Amino acid sequence: MILKPARLLLAMTAMVAAPVFAQNVATVNGKPIPAARVDQLVKQVVAQGKATDSPQLREMIKKDLIGREVLIQEADKQGVGNRADVKAAIDNARQSIIINAMLADYVKKNPVKDADIKAEYDRYKSQVGDKEYHARHILVDSEQQAKDIIAKLKGGAKWDDLAKQSKDSSANNGGDLDWASPASYVPEFSKAMVALQKGAITETPVKSQFGWHVIKLEDVRAAKIPPMEEVKGQIAEALQQRQLAQFRETLMKKAKIQ
Repeated sequence: MILKPARLLLAMTAMVAAPVFAQNVATVNGKPIPAARVDQLVKQVVAQGKATDSPQLREMIKKDLIGREVLIQEADKQGVGNRADVKAAIDNARQSIIINAMLADYVKKNPVKDADIKAEYDRYKSQVGDKEYHARHILVDSEQQAKDIIAKLKGGAKWDDLAKQSKDSSANNGGDLDWASPASYVPEFSKAMVALQKGAITETPVKSQFGWHVIKLEDVRAAKIPPMEEVKGQIAEALQQRQLAQFRETLMKKAKIQ
């Protein structure tokens, strides 16, 4: 059968239009919603671990896009997008999206190396040390107050009773600081604490930036440092954030700010 020119043109138009239509999941008041938008959102949701790619997820995203298109068309009719506050919000959102994309690119181009993670882990181990200390303290404003407390303790006064006058938040718990590494405290406190024997109290008040301390050492144990594989992700994240901070700082220094 030979098609007449008019029918031939109609058939060719239908053949071309069919795949174009298939690229859209819906049309709202003549405005098409491309299937590519659904694919993109599905990838984002799946990448975030919130769901798996499924017909149900795609249908849910499709309905959401249709609802948003209906709303944006109505907002455009009302001229909402021309308001100054809305334009400012759009500009802020645009900046955030572009900046985040640039930083993501920087992270991909400058990945944290395993050697850097190992070095940071070793540095942490060295800083923490191989021992943890369970200490108590009483913090007061003056050296004389601390001396008086030490004298009372030597005279038989109960630690918990005297700890109530401490200005530290641990006062309600007998000055208990729980288990911690010496690196957790200011140097003056750490030096005095590690010099004590179990159960001993500092003979003289210890001065720090917070005031005057009377320190009691309850016990000492081997430090519980998690193996590197357990904290590798956390270390990598910390190093990555440090890199980004340095990148921002470099850009700030280069910028001409008046």
